[in-house]
Amino acid sequence: MLKKRIAVLISGRGSNFKSIHREIEKGTINGEIVTVISDNPDAQGLLYAHEKGIEHRVFEWNRKEMRADYFQRIMEYLADKSTDLIVLAGFMLVLSENIIRAYRNRIINIHPALLPSFPGVDAQQQAFEYGVKYSGCTVHFIDEGVDTGPIIQQRVVPVLDDDEVHILTDRILEQEHSLFPEVVRLFCADRLVVKGRRVFVT
Repeated sequence: MLKKRIAVLISGRGSNFKSIHREIEKGTINGEIVTVISDNPDAQGLLYAHEKGIEHRVFEWNRKEMRADYFQRIMEYLADKSTDLIVLAGFMLVLSENIIRAYRNRIINIHPALLPSFPGVDAQQQAFEYGVKYSGCTVHFIDEGVDTGPIIQQRVVPVLDDDEVHILTDRILEQEHSLFPEVVRLFCADRLVVKGRRVFVT
């Protein structure tokens, strides 16, 4: 089976990008990261990509530019890379409909909460303030909504009585670093089947 060609989009430190790349280096994922894209030229994850010899490129977004035009530029670049899978690893821009349509069920994101609860930004803070007893993380396909795409897999973490938000965030992040590579592995092995809103592992 040919290796899947993966593009990773980041905006910051790229810790989930690193966790996925480490598993690729171990040979547990039948894929290769062909490019790392960031909207932020100062993203720390770009330094890791440089150190590892992974091609990387910055697409800065001018807020006067139409979102669809911005992502059209990225799509043209991804087409040159024959991209099979787009991984959103802390990419902070909302995708436009044109790239979502072009890569339907081939864009995955990780969210630091148990969707559909607490979508959007500051999910850990939302969950903590709500007083939930359990939180976690969700890997899902991207659709036109905000954190509304079909759920692939989830991990649950307890919220302890003496927790603070940053402690809960770290506990969730630890699970993200194992869950996200696992989902990428399943995708690259052609083991994910989407039927309506449900995702099955074959």
